[in-house]
Amino acid sequence: MYQQNEEDIFVIDAHVHLWDATEENIKHEGGEEFIQCFYDYHTTFTPEERQWDMDEYRKYGADRMVADLFGDAAADMGIFQPTYLTDFYAEGFNTTEQNAALATEYPERFVLNGTFDPRDGDQGLEYLEELHENYEIPGVKLYTAEWRGDSKGWRLDDEEAFEFLEKCSELGIENIHAHKGPTIRPLNRDAFDVADVDDAASSFPELNFVVEHVGLPRLDDFCWIAAQENNVYGGLAVAAPFAQNRPGKFSEIMSELLWWLGEERVLFGSDYALWNPDWLVEEVMEAELTQEHRAEYGVEWDLETKKKVMGENAADLYDIDIEAKRQAFQDDEISQQFGLEDHYAGEEPAAADD
Repeated sequence: MYQQNEEDIFVIDAHVHLWDATEENIKHEGGEEFIQCFYDYHTTFTPEERQWDMDEYRKYGADRMVADLFGDAAADMGIFQPTYLTDFYAEGFNTTEQNAALATEYPERFVLNGTFDPRDGDQGLEYLEELHENYEIPGVKLYTAEWRGDSKGWRLDDEEAFEFLEKCSELGIENIHAHKGPTIRPLNRDAFDVADVDDAASSFPELNFVVEHVGLPRLDDFCWIAAQENNVYGGLAVAAPFAQNRPGKFSEIMSELLWWLGEERVLFGSDYALWNPDWLVEEVMEAELTQEHRAEYGVEWDLETKKKVMGENAADLYDIDIEAKRQAFQDDEISQQFGLEDHYAGEEPAAADD
């Protein structure tokens, strides 16, 4: 747990990936363009001394992921958000099955989400049922700009998509994470437009719609939708690293989100391995709103707000008992591996707090 002002803050990284973008796995030029674009985002927003080389970035593996997320207690838990891209990558870029190997090894540390694509029709509905049966997935990650044959995207408010949302409701898959943010080469920007969240959220009030990347660059559109739909949440992946090299922009984004949505509907996510929580958590935790933004919006990025955004809000959505986790982590395998037993027992800080 991150510590600030002698207070513990349980961090749930609500947006992590374990991907394979090796040249051997790429079957379409779009796969190479995609990972190169990811790497551009990585280098633009990562401190120079923390940047990875491209070979490691293509496929970093489970051991590195566990160390980066949990080795210095920067994050306490992670939520897998799959991204299949099977038209670009022979075995997929980051599938539920690939993520499941690590989530199964450390079930106390990871939450495993699935996905659906309405273009898959009845076969896709069957696959969604299989994911739920095999892994008891509590959520799905949706990528509306993914290419599939001649199709270059789909909409969340399509009739076909509603069939899948109905199936989610029926199965108790309550958390719908939709990528609604910056485009990635060669995908189409308009296919990531946040507008289709509005009707979906209105039509399925029993589901929680987490808009990943808070709609950037369409932040205003997202905020106006979220203001009228109380089952719409904002995921900070992509917005979070602005704290490092664009602190004024981060202050603006957070002020808008806290003013429109309140402190209980915003979730931290690193988008690992786009960015690494071993430095990003500290940047976000130590960031400040500008005096002008505090005065204009009447909001604060204070300790209680940070506790909610960094972990408690995700815990509420995923029925995670933070105190029970804290107790369990005093002697779980990861704490033993990285010498964190005393940290979770409250006897000493971890490296992330230095």
